[in-house]
Amino acid sequence: MELYAERGFDRTTTAEIAARAGVTERTFFRHFPDKREVLFDGEAALRADLTRSVADAPEGLPPLEVLIRAFRTAARILEGNRSFAEPRLAVIAATPALRERDSAKAAAMADALAAALRERRVGDRVAELAAQVGWVTFHHAAGAWIRESARSLDEHLDEAFADLRALSAEVR
Repeated sequence: MELYAERGFDRTTTAEIAARAGVTERTFFRHFPDKREVLFDGEAALRADLTRSVADAPEGLPPLEVLIRAFRTAARILEGNRSFAEPRLAVIAATPALRERDSAKAAAMADALAAALRERRVGDRVAELAAQVGWVTFHHAAGAWIRESARSLDEHLDEAFADLRALSAEVR
């Protein structure tokens, strides 16, 4: 993250990253397929935690409530990694190729959440919509939390999902 902040993502090489980390380039490539993935490390674990939380939610909850419970689990992870999350978002925002990668990762996350909802016998259309809208709302809350850290991520989640509910109530 320091190198990306100092030099920019595009001007940072894998050799520089490896040297800063005190490993060889070969070791770097054992852990990451490319330098983009440094910024997305932990995504598979997050997806597993979220889908497990969806599966473990009490029966009878509506899909968005199931997702909110799962996102609260993810919030603990993000809050524990704030020192990485904050500069990570800045690097992604400043780099078009990373924004594209982030979008692809978001789509994969929404697909995983939709599959987890379908496992709970939520219909395909509702599962996909809830997962996509839920993930975007979570991402919005996380961004607000980075910008305004005086409140917890849970508070930002509550606010974002309240706004979503208000928006959907306006549609008649």
